[in-house]
Amino acid sequence: MENNVNEQIMDKLTKVCLCKAIPRSKMKEAIANGAKTVEDVQKATGAGSGPCCGRRCTPKIQELLDKYANQ
Repeated sequence: MENNVNEQIMDKLTKVCLCKAIPRSKMKEAIANGAKTVEDVQKATGAGSGPCCGRRCTPKIQELLDKYANQ
Protein backbone atom coordinates (compact mmCIF):
# COMPACT_ATOMS: atom_id res chain seq x y z
CA MET A 1 0.00 0.00 0.00
CA GLU A 2 2.80 2.41 0.87
CA ASN A 3 4.41 1.98 -2.56
CA ASN A 4 1.10 2.82 -4.23
CA VAL A 5 0.73 6.00 -2.14
CA ASN A 6 4.31 7.00 -2.92
CA GLU A 7 3.73 6.34 -6.62
CA GLN A 8 0.59 8.49 -6.58
CA ILE A 9 2.45 11.33 -4.91
CA MET A 10 5.33 11.10 -7.37
CA ASP A 11 2.88 10.97 -10.29
CA LYS A 12 1.37 14.27 -9.17
CA LEU A 13 4.77 15.89 -8.68
CA THR A 14 6.53 14.59 -11.79
CA LYS A 15 5.91 16.84 -14.77
CA VAL A 16 5.92 14.96 -18.07
CA CYS A 17 5.14 18.03 -20.17
CA LEU A 18 7.46 20.69 -18.81
CA CYS A 19 6.14 23.49 -21.03
CA LYS A 20 2.57 23.12 -19.75
CA ALA A 21 3.48 21.64 -16.33
CA ILE A 22 1.28 18.59 -16.92
CA PRO A 23 1.94 15.87 -14.35
CA ARG A 24 2.39 12.17 -14.96
CA SER A 25 -0.87 11.55 -13.08
CA LYS A 26 -2.83 13.33 -15.86
CA MET A 27 -1.07 11.27 -18.53
CA LYS A 28 -1.84 8.02 -16.72
CA GLU A 29 -5.45 9.13 -16.24
CA ALA A 30 -5.80 9.75 -19.99
CA ILE A 31 -4.37 6.29 -20.72
CA ALA A 32 -6.72 4.70 -18.20
CA ASN A 33 -9.62 6.50 -19.91
CA GLY A 34 -8.78 4.95 -23.27
CA ALA A 35 -5.99 7.01 -24.86
CA LYS A 36 -4.06 4.58 -27.09
CA THR A 37 -1.59 6.86 -28.90
CA VAL A 38 0.65 9.79 -28.07
CA GLU A 39 -1.77 11.99 -30.01
CA ASP A 40 -4.70 10.72 -27.91
CA VAL A 41 -2.86 11.57 -24.69
CA GLN A 42 -1.86 14.97 -26.03
CA LYS A 43 -5.47 15.79 -26.99
CA ALA A 44 -6.76 14.68 -23.60
CA THR A 45 -4.15 16.55 -21.57
CA GLY A 46 -2.95 19.48 -23.67
CA ALA A 47 0.59 18.12 -23.68
CA GLY A 48 2.67 18.90 -26.74
CA SER A 49 1.08 22.30 -27.28
CA GLY A 50 3.79 24.32 -25.57
CA PRO A 51 6.82 26.09 -27.00
CA CYS A 52 8.75 22.87 -27.68
CA CYS A 53 5.80 21.38 -29.65
CA GLY A 54 6.12 18.05 -27.86
CA ARG A 55 9.81 17.42 -28.48
CA ARG A 56 10.47 16.83 -24.78
CA CYS A 57 7.26 15.10 -23.68
CA THR A 58 6.47 12.87 -26.66
CA PRO A 59 9.08 10.20 -25.79
CA LYS A 60 7.95 10.25 -22.14
CA ILE A 61 4.32 9.85 -23.15
CA GLN A 62 5.25 6.91 -25.37
CA GLU A 63 7.05 5.27 -22.44
CA LEU A 64 3.93 5.65 -20.30
CA LEU A 65 1.78 4.18 -23.07
CA ASP A 66 4.13 1.23 -23.43
CA LYS A 67 4.00 0.62 -19.68
CA TYR A 68 0.35 1.30 -18.81
CA ALA A 69 -1.81 0.97 -21.95
CA ASN A 70 -2.49 -2.72 -21.46
CA GLN A 71 -3.31 -2.63 -17.75
